[in-house]
Amino acid sequence: GINAEYGGIPDQTVLNDGDIVNLDVSVYYNGYHADLNETYLIGNVDETGRRLVQTTRECLEKAIQMVKPGVLYRDIGNIISKHAHANGFSVSRSYCGHGIGQLFHSPPNIPHYAKNKAVGVMKPGHVFTIEPMINEGNYRDELWPDDWTCVTSDGKRSAQFEHTLLVTDVGCEILTA
Repeated sequence: GINAEYGGIPDQTVLNDGDIVNLDVSVYYNGYHADLNETYLIGNVDETGRRLVQTTRECLEKAIQMVKPGVLYRDIGNIISKHAHANGFSVSRSYCGHGIGQLFHSPPNIPHYAKNKAVGVMKPGHVFTIEPMINEGNYRDELWPDDWTCVTSDGKRSAQFEHTLLVTDVGCEILTA
């Protein structure tokens, strides 16, 4: 997706100096899925755009640091929201991290916003994604008629980073690093 897009279908759109672009890569290998997402700066991005992308990366890093057995899935959203809001950004509420493995999307659902109602406790062997979408403006979005492209409702920029994680006995392993 480009700038205000969470996801988009690749087309012939030309990237311009100052854009940010999000690439979401999914892999299916030997019967298992993995999911990875990064946001890139195109040329000379303004300070707010650079800060948005950096803050989003930090949100993912902070969330990954707390992954270990015994942590409640709903707590992921608290750390992400706290960091995003402290930097003047909002957190999308429409999309969440998810269990992943032989199925692409499976339980648990892992919202990235605070005070969510996600259920479950992390245990060794659990595999899931964390993929915060952080917005310059408000958290609301709109789905285009292609049923895939999602954009911020206010047209402001959004950034996203994602990794697929495996909970280990003492923490986690990033499977998509």
